[in-house]
Amino acid sequence: MSTATTTPERRSDRTAVRDRAQYGVCAFLALVGVLVIVDAFRIGHATSSNDPIGPRPVPILLGVLLIVVAAVYALDVARGGTGEPEGGEDVDLTSKIDWRTVLLLGAAFVVNALLIERLGWVISGSLLFFGAAFALGSRRYVLTLAIAIALSLATFYGFAIGLGVNLPAGVLQGIL
Repeated sequence: MSTATTTPERRSDRTAVRDRAQYGVCAFLALVGVLVIVDAFRIGHATSSNDPIGPRPVPILLGVLLIVVAAVYALDVARGGTGEPEGGEDVDLTSKIDWRTVLLLGAAFVVNALLIERLGWVISGSLLFFGAAFALGSRRYVLTLAIAIALSLATFYGFAIGLGVNLPAGVLQGIL
């Protein structure tokens, strides 16, 4: 075994590169936090009786939290803390990409994007969920279709009732 890979200089070089990368992540998080705060202050200060504080506090809070996380992370790196290398998953990294699955998933998303306005969310969402399940290996077609329709209806009414956001009803306008 070569001693060149285990010398202290080689280890310190790798540590310095890793630390620079970690500080880069810290800087990126801090920059995103600052951008979120700046963007939050550009939001108009519209309040109503239903929302007396307006839309600014949440993005400001998220921006501040991003900056705090960046600072704590930088402090951890400065103290010598490093993340553990990922142990890996139960995935064979030498295996080839399953292009059929990737293309089927992409097709399901494209079909959804093209049909959502015409057919409405319930139908296009059902096709999306069914297509994704099929692409990922489900071959129980009736059960998969039933689950896809249930998920689509649940998200349609969840957005409408829970969030007050109306998804397109399409051809089912007046029925839903």
